[in-house]
Amino acid sequence: MCSNSLSPNLNITSPVVGADMQEQTISELQKKMTSGELTSRQLTELFLERIDSVDRRGPKLNSVIETNPDALSIASTLDEERRAGKVRSQLHGIPILIKDNIDTRDRMQTTAGSLALEGHIAPRDAFIVKQLRKAGAIILGKTNLSEWANFRGRRSISGWSSRGGLTHNPYALDRSACGSSSGSGAATAANLCAAAVGTETDGSVICPAQTNGIVGIKPTLGLLSRSGIIPIAHSQDTAGPMARTVADAAILLGAMTGTDEKDPSTKRGSKHIVKDYSKFLDPNGLKGARIGVARNMCGTDARIIKIFEASIEAMKQQGAVIVDPANVLNFNKFGATEVDVLHYEFKADLNKYLAGSNSKLKTMAEIIKFNEENKTRVLQYFGQEHMLAAQEKGSLRDKKYREALAKNLLLTRKNGIDAALKKYKLDAIIVPSGGPAWMIDLANGDSTNWDMESTSPAAVAGYPHITVPAGYIFGLPVGISFFSTAWQEPTLIKLAYAFEQATKVRKPPQFLATAFGD
Repeated sequence: MCSNSLSPNLNITSPVVGADMQEQTISELQKKMTSGELTSRQLTELFLERIDSVDRRGPKLNSVIETNPDALSIASTLDEERRAGKVRSQLHGIPILIKDNIDTRDRMQTTAGSLALEGHIAPRDAFIVKQLRKAGAIILGKTNLSEWANFRGRRSISGWSSRGGLTHNPYALDRSACGSSSGSGAATAANLCAAAVGTETDGSVICPAQTNGIVGIKPTLGLLSRSGIIPIAHSQDTAGPMARTVADAAILLGAMTGTDEKDPSTKRGSKHIVKDYSKFLDPNGLKGARIGVARNMCGTDARIIKIFEASIEAMKQQGAVIVDPANVLNFNKFGATEVDVLHYEFKADLNKYLAGSNSKLKTMAEIIKFNEENKTRVLQYFGQEHMLAAQEKGSLRDKKYREALAKNLLLTRKNGIDAALKKYKLDAIIVPSGGPAWMIDLANGDSTNWDMESTSPAAVAGYPHITVPAGYIFGLPVGISFFSTAWQEPTLIKLAYAFEQATKVRKPPQFLATAFGD
Protein backbone atom coordinates (compact mmCIF):
# COMPACT_ATOMS: atom_id res chain seq x y z
CA MET A 1 0.00 0.00 0.00
CA CYS A 2 1.07 3.63 -0.33
CA SER A 3 3.17 5.36 2.31
CA ASN A 4 1.35 7.33 4.99
CA SER A 5 3.71 10.21 4.26
CA LEU A 6 2.09 10.83 0.88
CA SER A 7 -0.20 13.84 0.79
CA PRO A 8 -3.47 13.65 -1.18
CA ASN A 9 -2.18 16.66 -3.14
CA LEU A 10 1.25 15.23 -3.87
CA ASN A 11 2.36 15.86 -7.46
CA ILE A 12 5.64 14.20 -8.35
CA THR A 13 7.42 15.56 -11.42
CA SER A 14 10.76 13.99 -12.22
CA PRO A 15 13.61 16.53 -12.03
CA VAL A 16 15.09 14.77 -15.03
CA VAL A 17 12.18 14.21 -17.39
CA GLY A 18 10.37 17.53 -17.07
CA ALA A 19 7.13 18.67 -18.60
CA ASP A 20 8.81 19.22 -21.97
CA MET A 21 9.68 15.52 -22.28
CA GLN A 22 6.67 13.89 -20.65
CA GLU A 23 3.83 12.73 -22.89
CA GLN A 24 6.09 12.86 -25.95
CA THR A 25 4.90 10.61 -28.75
CA ILE A 26 7.11 8.25 -30.71
CA SER A 27 6.88 10.54 -33.75
CA GLU A 28 7.87 13.57 -31.69
CA LEU A 29 10.84 11.72 -30.22
CA GLN A 30 11.92 10.63 -33.70
CA LYS A 31 11.83 14.24 -34.89
CA LYS A 32 14.05 15.29 -31.99
CA MET A 33 16.54 12.54 -32.77
CA THR A 34 16.47 13.31 -36.50
CA SER A 35 17.21 16.98 -35.83
CA GLY A 36 20.02 16.17 -33.40
CA GLU A 37 18.21 17.78 -30.49
CA LEU A 38 18.16 14.41 -28.73
CA THR A 39 20.06 11.15 -28.99
CA SER A 40 18.74 7.71 -28.22
CA ARG A 41 21.29 7.38 -25.43
CA GLN A 42 20.10 10.63 -23.87
CA LEU A 43 16.50 9.52 -24.15
CA THR A 44 17.30 6.15 -22.59
CA GLU A 45 19.14 7.91 -19.75
CA LEU A 46 16.11 10.13 -19.18
CA PHE A 47 13.75 7.16 -18.91
CA LEU A 48 16.12 5.19 -16.67
CA GLU A 49 16.46 8.16 -14.34
CA ARG A 50 12.72 8.68 -14.33
CA ILE A 51 12.20 5.00 -13.46
CA ASP A 52 14.58 5.49 -10.53
CA SER A 53 12.91 8.76 -9.49
CA VAL A 54 9.23 7.82 -9.88
CA ASP A 55 9.10 4.05 -9.75
CA ARG A 56 11.59 3.38 -6.99
CA ARG A 57 12.37 6.49 -4.92
CA GLY A 58 9.42 8.88 -5.37
CA PRO A 59 5.85 7.65 -5.35
CA LYS A 60 7.23 4.07 -5.55
CA LEU A 61 4.94 3.02 -8.34
CA ASN A 62 6.81 -0.30 -8.52
CA SER A 63 5.86 -0.98 -12.13
CA VAL A 64 9.31 -1.97 -13.45
CA ILE A 65 10.64 -5.25 -12.10
CA GLU A 66 14.06 -4.97 -13.77
CA THR A 67 15.92 -2.62 -16.12
CA ASN A 68 18.19 -3.73 -18.94
CA PRO A 69 21.87 -3.31 -17.94
CA ASP A 70 22.76 -3.09 -21.64
CA ALA A 71 20.17 -0.47 -22.58
CA LEU A 72 22.61 2.44 -22.79
CA SER A 73 25.17 0.58 -24.90
CA ILE A 74 22.39 -0.56 -27.26
CA ALA A 75 21.21 3.04 -27.51
CA SER A 76 24.73 4.22 -28.37
CA THR A 77 24.97 1.62 -31.15
CA LEU A 78 21.65 2.78 -32.58
CA ASP A 79 22.85 6.40 -32.44
CA GLU A 80 25.89 5.39 -34.47
CA GLU A 81 23.61 3.76 -37.03
CA ARG A 82 21.53 6.94 -37.27
CA ARG A 83 24.64 9.07 -37.79
CA ALA A 84 25.66 6.68 -40.58
CA GLY A 85 22.29 7.23 -42.27
CA LYS A 86 20.61 4.00 -41.19
CA VAL A 87 17.21 4.34 -39.51
CA ARG A 88 15.55 0.96 -39.19
CA SER A 89 11.96 2.03 -38.53
CA GLN A 90 9.77 4.43 -36.58
CA LEU A 91 10.98 2.65 -33.45
CA HIS A 92 14.69 3.21 -34.10
CA GLY A 93 16.25 4.22 -30.78
CA ILE A 94 12.92 4.23 -28.91
CA PRO A 95 12.92 2.70 -25.38
CA ILE A 96 10.15 0.12 -24.84
CA LEU A 97 9.27 -1.81 -21.69
CA ILE A 98 7.99 -5.40 -21.94
CA LYS A 99 6.13 -7.61 -19.52
CA ASP A 100 8.12 -10.06 -17.42
CA ASN A 101 6.55 -13.10 -19.04
CA ILE A 102 8.21 -12.36 -22.40
CA ASP A 103 11.57 -14.04 -23.05
CA THR A 104 14.70 -12.01 -23.65
CA ARG A 105 18.05 -13.65 -24.31
CA ASP A 106 20.15 -11.05 -22.49
CA ARG A 107 21.08 -10.28 -18.89
CA MET A 108 17.45 -9.86 -17.79
CA GLN A 109 15.35 -12.58 -16.18
CA THR A 110 12.00 -13.89 -17.42
CA THR A 111 9.93 -15.07 -14.46
CA ALA A 112 6.21 -14.24 -14.83
CA GLY A 113 6.77 -12.47 -11.51
CA SER A 114 7.26 -15.79 -9.73
CA LEU A 115 10.00 -16.62 -7.28
CA ALA A 116 9.77 -20.15 -8.68
CA LEU A 117 11.50 -18.86 -11.83
CA GLU A 118 13.84 -16.39 -10.13
CA GLY A 119 17.17 -16.30 -11.93
CA HIS A 120 15.74 -17.76 -15.14
CA ILE A 121 17.50 -16.42 -18.25
CA ALA A 122 15.64 -17.44 -21.39
CA PRO A 123 17.50 -19.50 -24.01
CA ARG A 124 16.38 -17.16 -26.80
CA ASP A 125 14.42 -14.00 -27.51
CA ALA A 126 10.68 -14.31 -27.93
CA PHE A 127 9.73 -13.81 -31.58
CA ILE A 128 8.13 -10.41 -30.88
CA VAL A 129 11.32 -9.33 -29.08
CA LYS A 130 13.35 -10.29 -32.16
CA GLN A 131 10.99 -8.17 -34.24
CA LEU A 132 11.33 -5.21 -31.87
CA ARG A 133 15.11 -5.42 -31.85
CA LYS A 134 15.12 -5.69 -35.65
CA ALA A 135 13.03 -2.50 -35.77
CA GLY A 136 15.62 -0.71 -33.63
CA ALA A 137 13.58 -0.56 -30.42
CA ILE A 138 15.50 -0.61 -27.14
CA ILE A 139 14.22 -3.15 -24.63
CA LEU A 140 14.50 -0.83 -21.64
CA GLY A 141 13.41 -3.35 -19.03
CA LYS A 142 10.74 -5.74 -17.80
CA THR A 143 7.49 -4.70 -16.15
CA ASN A 144 5.90 -6.23 -13.09
CA LEU A 145 2.68 -8.20 -13.50
CA SER A 146 0.08 -10.14 -11.62
CA GLU A 147 2.00 -13.34 -10.91
CA TRP A 148 1.57 -16.03 -13.58
CA ALA A 149 -0.48 -13.48 -15.54
CA ASN A 150 -3.21 -13.48 -12.86
CA PHE A 151 -3.92 -17.19 -13.20
CA ARG A 152 -2.46 -18.69 -10.04
CA GLY A 153 -5.16 -18.23 -7.39
CA ARG A 154 -8.88 -17.50 -7.40
CA ARG A 155 -8.57 -14.58 -4.94
CA SER A 156 -5.72 -12.79 -6.66
CA ILE A 157 -4.38 -9.30 -6.15
CA SER A 158 -3.87 -7.58 -9.50
CA GLY A 159 -0.42 -6.13 -9.90
CA TRP A 160 1.18 -8.27 -7.18
CA SER A 161 3.88 -10.86 -7.77
CA SER A 162 6.09 -12.71 -5.31
CA ARG A 163 9.19 -11.52 -7.17
CA GLY A 164 8.15 -7.96 -7.98
CA GLY A 165 5.84 -6.94 -5.16
CA LEU A 166 2.85 -4.66 -5.71
CA THR A 167 2.35 -2.21 -8.58
CA HIS A 168 0.29 0.91 -7.81
CA ASN A 169 -1.99 2.99 -10.01
CA PRO A 170 -0.29 6.31 -10.88
CA TYR A 171 -3.59 8.21 -10.72
CA ALA A 172 -4.18 7.20 -7.08
CA LEU A 173 -1.53 5.13 -5.36
CA ASP A 174 -3.99 3.32 -3.12
CA ARG A 175 -5.82 1.99 -6.20
CA SER A 176 -5.18 -1.09 -8.31
CA ALA A 177 -3.34 -0.89 -11.62
CA CYS A 178 -5.43 -3.90 -12.73
CA GLY A 179 -3.86 -6.99 -14.18
CA SER A 180 -2.17 -8.88 -15.41
CA SER A 181 -0.20 -6.32 -17.48
CA SER A 182 -0.33 -3.92 -14.55
CA GLY A 183 3.29 -2.85 -14.77
CA SER A 184 3.10 -2.15 -18.50
CA GLY A 185 -0.04 -0.05 -17.98
CA ALA A 186 1.21 1.92 -14.99
CA ALA A 187 4.69 2.52 -16.44
CA THR A 188 3.33 3.79 -19.74
CA ALA A 189 0.83 6.08 -18.03
CA ALA A 190 3.62 7.44 -15.80
CA ASN A 191 5.93 8.23 -18.75
CA LEU A 192 8.57 5.69 -17.75
CA CYS A 193 8.91 4.56 -21.37
CA ALA A 194 7.75 5.54 -24.84
CA ALA A 195 5.35 2.56 -24.88
CA ALA A 196 5.11 -0.96 -23.50
CA VAL A 197 4.09 -4.49 -24.37
CA GLY A 198 1.57 -6.47 -22.35
CA THR A 199 -0.11 -9.82 -22.82
CA GLU A 200 -3.74 -10.89 -22.56
CA THR A 201 -5.70 -14.07 -22.11
CA ASP A 202 -8.89 -12.31 -21.04
CA GLY A 203 -8.68 -8.63 -20.13
CA SER A 204 -4.99 -8.40 -19.24
CA VAL A 205 -4.21 -5.72 -21.83
CA ILE A 206 -7.60 -3.99 -21.90
CA CYS A 207 -8.18 -3.68 -18.14
CA PRO A 208 -4.77 -2.24 -17.13
CA ALA A 209 -4.82 0.05 -20.18
CA GLN A 210 -8.25 1.52 -19.35
CA THR A 211 -7.55 1.61 -15.60
CA ASN A 212 -4.28 3.50 -16.14
CA GLY A 213 -5.71 5.91 -18.71
CA ILE A 214 -3.88 4.70 -21.83
CA VAL A 215 -4.56 2.93 -25.14
CA GLY A 216 -4.37 -0.86 -25.30
CA ILE A 217 -4.73 -3.12 -28.34
CA LYS A 218 -5.58 -6.81 -27.93
CA PRO A 219 -4.99 -8.08 -31.48
CA THR A 220 -6.54 -10.96 -33.37
CA LEU A 221 -5.17 -14.30 -32.26
CA GLY A 222 -2.33 -15.10 -34.67
CA LEU A 223 -1.36 -11.56 -35.61
CA LEU A 224 1.49 -11.68 -33.08
CA SER A 225 3.57 -14.75 -32.28
CA ARG A 226 3.35 -16.25 -28.81
CA SER A 227 6.59 -18.26 -28.98
CA GLY A 228 8.83 -17.29 -26.11
CA ILE A 229 5.98 -15.98 -23.96
CA ILE A 230 5.14 -17.80 -20.72
CA PRO A 231 1.65 -19.10 -21.51
CA ILE A 232 -1.75 -19.58 -19.98
CA ALA A 233 -3.78 -20.80 -22.94
CA HIS A 234 -2.94 -20.97 -26.64
CA SER A 235 -6.58 -20.53 -27.70
CA GLN A 236 -6.67 -17.03 -26.16
CA ASP A 237 -3.14 -15.78 -25.38
CA THR A 238 -1.69 -12.85 -27.28
CA ALA A 239 0.72 -10.00 -26.71
CA GLY A 240 -0.46 -6.45 -27.35
CA PRO A 241 0.84 -2.87 -27.43
CA MET A 242 0.10 -0.37 -24.65
CA ALA A 243 0.74 3.32 -25.28
CA ARG A 244 -0.40 6.82 -24.43
CA THR A 245 -1.82 7.39 -27.92
CA VAL A 246 -3.47 5.31 -30.60
CA ALA A 247 -0.70 6.31 -33.02
CA ASP A 248 2.02 4.96 -30.74
CA ALA A 249 0.11 1.73 -30.12
CA ALA A 250 -0.32 1.30 -33.89
CA ILE A 251 3.40 1.79 -34.51
CA LEU A 252 4.31 -0.74 -31.83
CA LEU A 253 1.77 -3.27 -33.11
CA GLY A 254 3.13 -3.19 -36.65
CA ALA A 255 6.71 -3.70 -35.49
CA MET A 256 5.82 -6.93 -33.67
CA THR A 257 3.94 -8.66 -36.50
CA GLY A 258 5.44 -11.47 -38.55
CA THR A 259 5.09 -15.13 -39.47
CA ASP A 260 6.79 -17.43 -36.95
CA GLU A 261 7.27 -21.10 -37.74
CA LYS A 262 7.15 -21.85 -34.01
CA ASP A 263 3.62 -20.45 -33.71
CA PRO A 264 1.25 -21.98 -36.30
CA SER A 265 -1.41 -19.34 -35.60
CA THR A 266 0.80 -16.73 -37.29
CA LYS A 267 0.78 -18.74 -40.52
CA ARG A 268 -3.01 -18.51 -40.61
CA GLY A 269 -2.71 -14.78 -40.14
CA SER A 270 0.18 -14.18 -42.54
CA LYS A 271 -1.97 -12.60 -45.27
CA HIS A 272 -3.38 -10.13 -42.74
CA ILE A 273 -0.02 -8.82 -41.53
CA VAL A 274 0.45 -5.06 -41.77
CA LYS A 275 3.89 -3.66 -40.94
CA ASP A 276 2.75 -0.06 -40.68
CA TYR A 277 -0.62 0.52 -39.08
CA SER A 278 0.00 4.27 -38.94
CA LYS A 279 -1.47 4.54 -42.45
CA PHE A 280 -4.88 3.90 -40.87
CA LEU A 281 -4.64 6.91 -38.54
CA ASP A 282 -7.45 8.92 -40.10
CA PRO A 283 -8.89 11.80 -38.02
CA ASN A 284 -12.05 11.52 -40.13
CA GLY A 285 -12.24 7.77 -39.66
CA LEU A 286 -15.61 7.85 -37.88
CA LYS A 287 -17.42 9.53 -40.76
CA GLY A 288 -19.98 7.08 -42.15
CA ALA A 289 -18.83 4.23 -39.88
CA ARG A 290 -21.59 2.04 -38.47
CA ILE A 291 -20.99 1.62 -34.75
CA GLY A 292 -23.13 -0.75 -32.68
CA VAL A 293 -23.85 -0.21 -28.99
CA ALA A 294 -23.93 -3.50 -27.06
CA ARG A 295 -26.34 -2.22 -24.39
CA ASN A 296 -26.66 -5.63 -22.79
CA MET A 297 -22.94 -5.54 -21.91
CA CYS A 298 -22.79 -1.97 -20.58
CA GLY A 299 -23.88 -2.45 -16.98
CA THR A 300 -25.87 0.00 -14.86
CA ASP A 301 -23.32 2.31 -13.21
CA ALA A 302 -24.75 5.78 -13.92
CA ARG A 303 -21.31 7.44 -13.76
CA ILE A 304 -19.83 5.08 -16.34
CA ILE A 305 -22.91 5.31 -18.56
CA LYS A 306 -22.69 9.13 -18.49
CA ILE A 307 -19.14 8.99 -19.86
CA PHE A 308 -20.18 6.37 -22.39
CA GLU A 309 -23.11 8.48 -23.63
CA ALA A 310 -20.82 11.49 -24.03
CA SER A 311 -18.48 9.29 -26.08
CA ILE A 312 -21.36 8.19 -28.31
CA GLU A 313 -22.39 11.80 -28.84
CA ALA A 314 -18.81 12.69 -29.81
CA MET A 315 -18.86 9.91 -32.42
CA LYS A 316 -22.17 11.16 -33.82
CA GLN A 317 -20.67 14.62 -34.19
CA GLN A 318 -17.85 13.05 -36.21
CA GLY A 319 -20.34 11.51 -38.63
CA ALA A 320 -20.64 8.00 -37.21
CA VAL A 321 -23.89 6.12 -37.65
CA ILE A 322 -24.79 4.79 -34.20
CA VAL A 323 -26.91 1.64 -34.04
CA ASP A 324 -28.37 1.47 -30.55
CA PRO A 325 -28.96 -1.13 -29.31
CA ALA A 326 -26.89 -3.70 -31.17
CA ASN A 327 -26.64 -6.36 -28.50
CA VAL A 328 -24.15 -9.20 -28.53
CA LEU A 329 -25.98 -12.42 -27.75
CA ASN A 330 -24.50 -15.11 -25.49
CA PHE A 331 -21.89 -12.73 -24.06
CA ASN A 332 -22.33 -14.26 -20.59
CA LYS A 333 -23.05 -17.90 -21.46
CA PHE A 334 -19.54 -19.38 -21.50
CA GLY A 335 -17.88 -18.38 -18.22
CA ALA A 336 -17.56 -21.89 -16.77
CA THR A 337 -16.40 -23.49 -19.99
CA GLU A 338 -13.88 -20.69 -20.59
CA VAL A 339 -12.23 -21.42 -17.24
CA ASP A 340 -12.31 -25.14 -18.01
CA VAL A 341 -10.49 -24.58 -21.31
CA LEU A 342 -7.95 -22.32 -19.62
CA HIS A 343 -7.17 -24.98 -17.02
CA TYR A 344 -6.63 -27.68 -19.65
CA GLU A 345 -4.42 -25.47 -21.79
CA PHE A 346 -2.53 -23.94 -18.85
CA LYS A 347 -1.22 -27.34 -17.83
CA ALA A 348 -0.31 -28.43 -21.36
CA ASP A 349 1.15 -25.11 -22.49
CA LEU A 350 3.12 -24.31 -19.33
CA ASN A 351 4.64 -27.79 -19.23
CA LYS A 352 5.72 -27.36 -22.86
CA TYR A 353 7.24 -23.93 -22.14
CA LEU A 354 9.09 -25.11 -19.03
CA ALA A 355 10.47 -28.18 -20.81
CA GLY A 356 12.17 -25.95 -23.38
CA SER A 357 13.32 -23.30 -20.92
CA ASN A 358 16.42 -22.82 -18.80
CA SER A 359 14.30 -23.03 -15.65
CA LYS A 360 15.36 -25.56 -13.02
CA LEU A 361 11.69 -26.40 -12.56
CA LYS A 362 10.37 -28.25 -15.60
CA THR A 363 6.70 -28.95 -14.86
CA MET A 364 3.63 -27.30 -13.37
CA ALA A 365 3.72 -29.94 -10.64
CA GLU A 366 7.18 -28.75 -9.63
CA ILE A 367 5.98 -25.11 -9.63
CA ILE A 368 3.09 -26.07 -7.33
CA LYS A 369 5.48 -27.89 -5.00
CA PHE A 370 7.86 -24.91 -4.91
CA ASN A 371 5.02 -22.54 -4.09
CA GLU A 372 3.87 -24.73 -1.20
CA GLU A 373 7.40 -25.16 0.15
CA ASN A 374 7.89 -21.38 0.00
CA LYS A 375 4.37 -20.38 0.97
CA THR A 376 5.44 -17.70 3.45
CA ARG A 377 6.96 -15.74 0.55
CA VAL A 378 4.74 -16.87 -2.32
CA LEU A 379 1.30 -17.71 -0.96
CA GLN A 380 1.01 -15.16 1.87
CA TYR A 381 -1.85 -13.22 0.22
CA PHE A 382 -3.66 -15.78 -1.93
CA GLY A 383 -3.35 -19.38 -3.03
CA GLN A 384 -2.74 -21.36 -6.21
CA GLU A 385 -6.20 -22.82 -6.87
CA HIS A 386 -5.98 -22.32 -10.64
CA MET A 387 -2.68 -24.20 -10.80
CA LEU A 388 -4.06 -27.02 -8.68
CA ALA A 389 -7.18 -27.28 -10.85
CA ALA A 390 -5.09 -27.23 -14.03
CA GLN A 391 -2.78 -29.95 -12.70
CA GLU A 392 -5.77 -32.26 -12.28
CA LYS A 393 -6.82 -31.93 -15.92
CA GLY A 394 -6.19 -34.59 -18.51
CA SER A 395 -4.81 -34.10 -22.01
CA LEU A 396 -6.02 -31.83 -24.79
CA ARG A 397 -7.49 -34.94 -26.43
CA ASP A 398 -10.14 -35.15 -23.70
CA LYS A 399 -13.69 -34.91 -25.03
CA LYS A 400 -14.66 -32.48 -22.27
CA TYR A 401 -11.94 -30.06 -23.35
CA ARG A 402 -12.74 -30.27 -27.05
CA GLU A 403 -16.46 -29.77 -26.46
CA ALA A 404 -15.88 -26.80 -24.13
CA LEU A 405 -13.57 -25.12 -26.65
CA ALA A 406 -16.04 -25.67 -29.49
CA LYS A 407 -18.89 -24.25 -27.40
CA ASN A 408 -16.87 -21.16 -26.47
CA LEU A 409 -15.94 -20.40 -30.06
CA LEU A 410 -19.50 -20.91 -31.31
CA LEU A 411 -21.01 -18.60 -28.67
CA THR A 412 -18.44 -15.84 -29.08
CA ARG A 413 -17.95 -15.97 -32.86
CA LYS A 414 -20.85 -17.17 -35.07
CA ASN A 415 -23.55 -16.78 -32.40
CA GLY A 416 -21.98 -13.78 -30.71
CA ILE A 417 -19.86 -10.99 -32.18
CA ASP A 418 -20.21 -12.05 -35.82
CA ALA A 419 -23.98 -12.37 -35.48
CA ALA A 420 -24.29 -8.81 -34.17
CA LEU A 421 -21.97 -7.40 -36.84
CA LYS A 422 -23.95 -9.14 -39.58
CA LYS A 423 -27.43 -8.38 -38.25
CA TYR A 424 -26.80 -4.66 -37.83
CA LYS A 425 -24.26 -4.27 -40.68
CA LEU A 426 -21.62 -2.89 -38.32
CA ASP A 427 -17.98 -1.90 -38.63
CA ALA A 428 -17.44 -2.27 -34.88
CA ILE A 429 -19.16 -2.65 -31.54
CA ILE A 430 -18.62 -0.39 -28.53
CA VAL A 431 -19.00 -0.83 -24.76
CA PRO A 432 -17.44 0.85 -21.72
CA SER A 433 -14.06 -0.79 -21.10
CA GLY A 434 -14.55 -0.83 -17.34
CA GLY A 435 -14.90 1.40 -14.32
CA PRO A 436 -12.63 3.32 -11.97
CA ALA A 437 -9.79 1.44 -10.29
CA TRP A 438 -10.69 -0.33 -7.05
CA MET A 439 -8.90 0.05 -3.72
CA ILE A 440 -5.93 -2.25 -3.20
CA ASP A 441 -6.88 -4.81 -0.55
CA LEU A 442 -4.20 -7.32 0.39
CA ALA A 443 -6.52 -9.02 2.86
CA ASN A 444 -9.44 -9.67 0.52
CA GLY A 445 -8.02 -9.47 -3.00
CA ASP A 446 -9.49 -7.74 -6.04
CA SER A 447 -12.97 -6.31 -5.73
CA THR A 448 -14.88 -4.32 -8.37
CA ASN A 449 -18.47 -3.18 -8.56
CA TRP A 450 -18.50 -3.20 -12.36
CA ASP A 451 -21.65 -5.01 -13.49
CA MET A 452 -20.55 -5.01 -17.12
CA GLU A 453 -18.66 -7.18 -19.59
CA SER A 454 -16.15 -5.81 -22.03
CA THR A 455 -13.30 -8.26 -22.53
CA SER A 456 -14.45 -11.90 -22.57
CA PRO A 457 -16.34 -12.17 -25.90
CA ALA A 458 -13.43 -10.79 -27.95
CA ALA A 459 -10.83 -12.61 -25.83
CA VAL A 460 -12.47 -16.02 -26.16
CA ALA A 461 -13.25 -15.47 -29.85
CA GLY A 462 -9.67 -14.40 -30.52
CA TYR A 463 -10.94 -11.14 -32.02
CA PRO A 464 -9.35 -7.66 -31.87
CA HIS A 465 -10.23 -5.15 -29.16
CA ILE A 466 -8.99 -1.59 -28.54
CA THR A 467 -9.55 0.60 -25.48
CA VAL A 468 -9.14 4.38 -25.54
CA PRO A 469 -9.44 6.88 -22.64
CA ALA A 470 -13.00 8.22 -22.43
CA GLY A 471 -13.32 10.06 -19.11
CA TYR A 472 -12.66 10.16 -15.38
CA ILE A 473 -14.55 9.33 -12.19
CA PHE A 474 -13.03 10.96 -9.09
CA GLY A 475 -9.90 11.47 -11.18
CA LEU A 476 -9.67 7.77 -12.07
CA PRO A 477 -9.63 6.85 -15.78
CA VAL A 478 -12.44 5.09 -17.61
CA GLY A 479 -12.06 3.81 -21.18
CA ILE A 480 -14.24 2.97 -24.14
CA SER A 481 -13.83 -0.30 -26.07
CA PHE A 482 -14.03 -0.92 -29.82
CA PHE A 483 -14.11 -4.55 -30.98
CA SER A 484 -14.96 -6.42 -34.16
CA THR A 485 -14.36 -9.67 -36.02
CA ALA A 486 -10.98 -11.21 -36.86
CA TRP A 487 -8.27 -9.17 -38.63
CA GLN A 488 -10.12 -5.85 -38.33
CA GLU A 489 -7.25 -4.03 -36.63
CA PRO A 490 -7.06 -1.44 -39.47
CA THR A 491 -10.73 -0.54 -39.02
CA LEU A 492 -10.55 -0.43 -35.23
CA ILE A 493 -7.39 1.69 -35.29
CA LYS A 494 -9.07 4.13 -37.69
CA LEU A 495 -12.15 4.43 -35.47
CA ALA A 496 -10.22 4.63 -32.21
CA TYR A 497 -7.86 7.27 -33.58
CA ALA A 498 -10.71 9.43 -34.88
CA PHE A 499 -12.42 9.19 -31.48
CA GLU A 500 -9.19 10.02 -29.65
CA GLN A 501 -8.50 13.06 -31.84
CA ALA A 502 -12.06 14.33 -31.45
CA THR A 503 -12.10 14.03 -27.67
CA LYS A 504 -8.47 14.23 -26.43
CA VAL A 505 -9.50 12.95 -23.01
CA ARG A 506 -6.20 11.69 -21.62
CA LYS A 507 -4.59 13.62 -18.77
CA PRO A 508 -1.28 12.48 -17.28
CA PRO A 509 -1.39 11.04 -13.75
CA GLN A 510 -0.49 13.12 -10.71
CA PHE A 511 0.58 10.26 -8.40
CA LEU A 512 -1.94 11.26 -5.74
CA ALA A 513 -2.14 9.26 -2.53
CA THR A 514 -5.85 8.71 -3.03
CA ALA A 515 -8.60 9.60 -5.51
CA PHE A 516 -10.03 13.13 -5.51
CA GLY A 517 -13.38 14.60 -6.51
CA ASP A 518 -14.19 15.60 -10.09
